[in-house]
Amino acid sequence: MGEILSIINQKGGCGKTTTAVNFSTSLTVMGKKVLVVDMDPQANATTSFGIDKLKLEYTVYSAISGEVNVEKAIKPTFIKNLFVLPSNISLSGVEMELSKHPEYYNVLKDILSNVKDLFDYIIIDVPPSLGVITVNALVACDGLIIPIQAEYYSLEGLADLMNTIQLVEKRLKSPAPIRGIVLTLYDSRTKLGREVYSELKKYFVNREYIFKTVIPRNIKLAEAPSYGKPCLAYDPESRGTKAYMKLAKEFLEITAKTN
Repeated sequence: MGEILSIINQKGGCGKTTTAVNFSTSLTVMGKKVLVVDMDPQANATTSFGIDKLKLEYTVYSAISGEVNVEKAIKPTFIKNLFVLPSNISLSGVEMELSKHPEYYNVLKDILSNVKDLFDYIIIDVPPSLGVITVNALVACDGLIIPIQAEYYSLEGLADLMNTIQLVEKRLKSPAPIRGIVLTLYDSRTKLGREVYSELKKYFVNREYIFKTVIPRNIKLAEAPSYGKPCLAYDPESRGTKAYMKLAKEFLEITAKTN
């Protein structure tokens, strides 16, 4: 059975979608079959794989609304064994759709349960908010990966995120353990970057929460989405690509030890 991971942070600009896209691609290169679920109405993860969000017949919203089975909405990418459950602006109406369900928080979990066995990993790109979509992503997943930008505002927002995670676990009886925290947009030359990394280690006494791999501030990572490609396909030798490959390798090694 596959594992569902939510890439989550309510703060925008932290490299969340960049992590979802490039971490997923790296896992695929390492022999895993992966599905990326784009739960953001902006559909940045969708377009990062060269999929035109304006020409989609079915999306994740189509599956949530019950218009089609989830299998019909999944699209292959140009990368072998990497698939996308795409999004577009229609997802902005999902809160109204979910309000019809007495157990609104279980809708995404129920949908993904139909395809969970088909993939090694399902990666959910969660929007930068703490609304209904985020609650669904927390309930649906087996674990969380939290990207944190190397700035102090990110640390302040982390407390709110942790409260939400604990609230969902307590009220909905649906624990979502943190599988790892990854520092993004990191510049080791700056004092700020080093200080934020140090503060993260203090905040999480349990050191294994924090990946040793950090994601550098890298122009190729920023450029790749405009070409409809993950960075690994856009520039395989870039620092950004190598960092995400290293992150995927570290994640799989940790997983192998704990299983």
